[in-house]
Amino acid sequence: MNSNTTIREHLEIYLKTNHMTLNQFSELSGVNSGTLSGTLNGSRPIGMQQLDRITEGMGLEEGYFYDLYIQECFVHSSPDWRRLRPFLYRCAELDKVKYMEEAVNLIMDNLSYAPLLFELAEQLYHEGRLKAARPLYRSVAESEKMQHSERLALSQYRLFTIGLSKDQMSNLALATQFEFFVDRLDEPYQLDGLNDLINVYASLRRWDKVRIFAEQLKIKAMIQYELNKNAKVVEHRSKKQVLFYVLYADLALGEACFFYEEYREGLQFVSSYADASWVTRPKEEEIVVIRQFEEWAEGNRYLYELMSGRTEVIQDYLNYISKKEKEIFPALCAIVSAANRFDINIDLVLDQYESYTTYQEQNSSIGKISEQYTSDQYGALLINLGKYYLMRERYIKGFGAILNGLDFAIRIRNKDGILDCIKEFEKFRSYAVEEFKLQYSQLIQEV
Repeated sequence: MNSNTTIREHLEIYLKTNHMTLNQFSELSGVNSGTLSGTLNGSRPIGMQQLDRITEGMGLEEGYFYDLYIQECFVHSSPDWRRLRPFLYRCAELDKVKYMEEAVNLIMDNLSYAPLLFELAEQLYHEGRLKAARPLYRSVAESEKMQHSERLALSQYRLFTIGLSKDQMSNLALATQFEFFVDRLDEPYQLDGLNDLINVYASLRRWDKVRIFAEQLKIKAMIQYELNKNAKVVEHRSKKQVLFYVLYADLALGEACFFYEEYREGLQFVSSYADASWVTRPKEEEIVVIRQFEEWAEGNRYLYELMSGRTEVIQDYLNYISKKEKEIFPALCAIVSAANRFDINIDLVLDQYESYTTYQEQNSSIGKISEQYTSDQYGALLINLGKYYLMRERYIKGFGAILNGLDFAIRIRNKDGILDCIKEFEKFRSYAVEEFKLQYSQLIQEV
């Protein structure tokens, strides 16, 4: 398409080439002939609905003229929100984010557009059009970076959650940027933001950060709970019940203790989120939360005792997960790690739960477990399985698990996982067949 040719000229050429009158094209496209006439003589600006119908009438793909529309309506003339908003929304519907970015970049210097862009971004966000909402939030964040507004903080939070993926290096950058804005959020959003930061930093094994934000979450959630517990009507703007955040803060603090091998302190936190007797007259949805944390506490109590050296609890742990399918994957991760640490034979366990050694989403009765945290757990499971088999001279299974772990760690850009896999492979390299060495060499080239 010739970028120097206007939309009007394209339409004129089409009518001449196809020997078509305005009335004929009006019937074909569904655009009023008077509107078409005004468009051709330049006295009437083209609206989005008319543009899409004209494009369809000419037999062209949706959005064919959008780049010209940007030039004609937003570059060569002053942008009008009555025209810009429909254009941005239509681009969002068609997933043409590139055109949204071009249009938004033209108005970033005008602060008066920030609240309008934010309002549209929020609409798109709640409609699930996250990819389309991103450039709008980015524009608001850039425009208001010196304003210290709640709108700026919420835009940064949306950019954080929209941007999260399996790429751990990218997630680290997102979390590092967002954590400076979490305290500026409105209080219900603060609970969500702190919870999301905890999940991301846990998946990155940044337990120092987990502790900091879990302690903040506990304080803020308790304040919110006390303020709301006697209210007849409570407006819930946070994603979960406030009670969830109170208990989840203790769970996160217990997890930090676990990974610092402070098992006694960790068990104290387990006891804390297992006991919600302080909750007076819990609502039905709060009872669901309480029951879930009681279940997690039961499983984690076995886990912490096992990793502290009480290997005799393995059978009780297995009896527990046999009735709790959703607890099998995290339990398996822990049992394999304990087997390596205390030299325990768990062949029968691995045979019984072999299907759980492949990646799958983890869910609980109160929602999906963080994808980032699940990915980190799965990567660690592959490495520990590799160690387990290699130490028992079962080299085919051992190298297979290590190489799968390396491939997975590379895909999610997990630096610690990559280094752990390299360390284990090199330790047992002399036992690897040429096929494994070749696969290893190919993976290393991707690092």
